[in-house]
Order: sequence, then C-alpha cells, then structure tokens
Amino acid sequence: MEFQHISILLQESVDFLIRDAKGIYLDCTLGGAGHSCAFAECLDKDGTLIGIDRDKDAIEISKQRLLNKFKCKIEIEQANFKDLTDVLDKKGIEKVDGIFFDLGVSSYQLDCAERGFSYMHNGPLDMRMNQEIGIDAKMVVNTYSEEILAKLIWKYGEERWAKRIAKFIVQARKEKQLATTGELVEVIKKAIPKGARQEGAHPAKRTFQAIRIEVNNELNILEQTMRQGIERLESNGRIGVITFHSLEDRIVKQVFAELQKGCICPPHLPCVCGKKPVLQKVGSVKPSVEEITKNSRARSARLRYAVKI
Repeated sequence: MEFQHISILLQESVDFLIRDAKGIYLDCTLGGAGHSCAFAECLDKDGTLIGIDRDKDAIEISKQRLLNKFKCKIEIEQANFKDLTDVLDKKGIEKVDGIFFDLGVSSYQLDCAERGFSYMHNGPLDMRMNQEIGIDAKMVVNTYSEEILAKLIWKYGEERWAKRIAKFIVQARKEKQLATTGELVEVIKKAIPKGARQEGAHPAKRTFQAIRIEVNNELNILEQTMRQGIERLESNGRIGVITFHSLEDRIVKQVFAELQKGCICPPHLPCVCGKKPVLQKVGSVKPSVEEITKNSRARSARLRYAVKI
C-alpha cells in the first residue's frame, strides 16, 4: 500500500518553525515526510534537516521522498522521539533551531488494514508504530485483566462505557482469543447500549485510541520528551507540536505554560524557587474551515507553538 498522508496545518507549521535557512531542524515524527519536505524546501545548502520516526515503513518512504531532493543536508534515523537527545548526541549536535512533532497515528497507519490501527478496516490486532516491539494490541486485549482494561479504556480513551466494554472483552476471549480489529469492534458494539451507539463518533473510536496509546506508550513519554526537546533548542529556537486529542494536548499545554511562567512560588510570597521563564510567545492555531472541509481528519487538530527565550 502506498504511504499516503495529507499533512495537517502544513503552511502554519512551516511559517512558524523555519526562521533561518541555514539552521538545524528536527522533525521528531517524520511519517510520510509531508511536513519535512516543506521544511526542507525552505532550507539552503548550509541548512540541516534531521528526521526521526519509529515506524520502519515511514523511514523507507521518507528516504525516497527526501534524500537527494533538496539543497539542504538531510539525515534520517529510525528512533522513538523520546530518544531525540541520543540522536542529537550521536550526531554531535548540541542545539537546534527548531523542533517539530506531529503526534498520533498517520493516515497510512489508519488506512493500512494490516497495521491493525483502524476500526474501519478489518485486520490483525496490532497497532504497533514500531513493528519490532513486543507488546501489541492482541496482547493487551487478550491478557490484561478486566480491571486494568477498564482503567486504560477510561484513562486513555475517556470512554464512559469503559467498565462494560472491558467486561464484554473478557467474556468474549473466554470462548476464543480476539485476533482481529473486526472482532474487537463487534464486542465493543455489543457492550455499548444501542442508544449510545447512535450518538456521535464510531462506538469503537475511544477504545481503539486507548489501546493504541497503551501499546505505544504515547502519553507516558510525551512530557519528558517535550522538556528534552526544549532543552536542546537554541535561544530564540522554536518548537511546534500538532495534537489530535485532549489527553496529549493537555500535556503539551501544561508543559508550555509551566516553562513560560518560570517561578512556581505562591504569588504573595518572595520567589525562593529560582525558576526563570524558559519560553515566550506561547500560542496555538487550529485548521481553517477550508482545510477541515478538504480533510476531515484535521477537525480535532491543533498546532501549539512556543519560542525559547
């Protein structure tokens, strides 16, 4: 299957992030290289673009789309974005001018049934962004206890029927292991009352999100990674993060707000913490109505950005 992905908030990301054509920029979620191609287009022969992704399919297609196509130096590494410090250290790079994250799952991963991310396409229960890790969705669904399943579906999916869904999953797997996304969707549909299934989004959306986040450890590594990335920014360097749901957006927003504020002492007392503001010009932008009309997956996206002092 061809790696297709419509880059969301593309021009907004380029306009904010790229300020020096000779600078060093790090794309921590390379995907199909949509954003990176636009970044590279703005750099000259003295500029550098480093792209990392944990998905080997993304790495392969990015090499085809980026290498020997632009004036700037381009380096591509297969790595989890939590390891951005190691990637930069290995290359002998102390600071960068811009860091970019496009969080969540790509259109390719969703549309490729064999990857097991989608509740719309029947495929194996997988959901691994890095196909070499041990844990997958099948393991989560078939081995986690009912209590733990309910907790993660509620915590990572904000699904109000979490306990009932977990109960139905455990009951179903007693007869036989759940092996496909289609089987899991059917169990979820049975668990959610008919009236509730007819409201809003697909009934399996939140549960699939929760399992995917668990498999890929997406939220547990995000806060630490944001802080590491900001630490490696040059003065006046920029960080941009595209989020797609409230859980990841809340983490990014809170990290930015804390680092913009600096002092954490009570406002009526003298500062004793010694913390200074690290960020300035913190803000966010959402896709236009026109972009959402062209690409419905942009509906929940938000670009949060900040400039290092």
